[in-house]
Amino acid sequence: MTRRYRISGMHCASCGLLVDDTLEDIPGVASSSTDVRSGCAVVAVEPGASIDDAVVVAAITDLGYDARPDR
Repeated sequence: MTRRYRISGMHCASCGLLVDDTLEDIPGVASSSTDVRSGCAVVAVEPGASIDDAVVVAAITDLGYDARPDR
């Protein structure tokens, strides 16, 4: 399963890498792929795991970016 998040405030590739590294530290997240140009992160959830959107959004906002689930 994947989840998608809209992120604003990123300016360069390093921003995307920082977001990916941070999200991949969240239990249940298998991987994260962030595209700075589109302002989108796609998070792959480990099989059988569950992640809370609020946890993901909080992790991103703690980095200084604005984020919301993209439904």
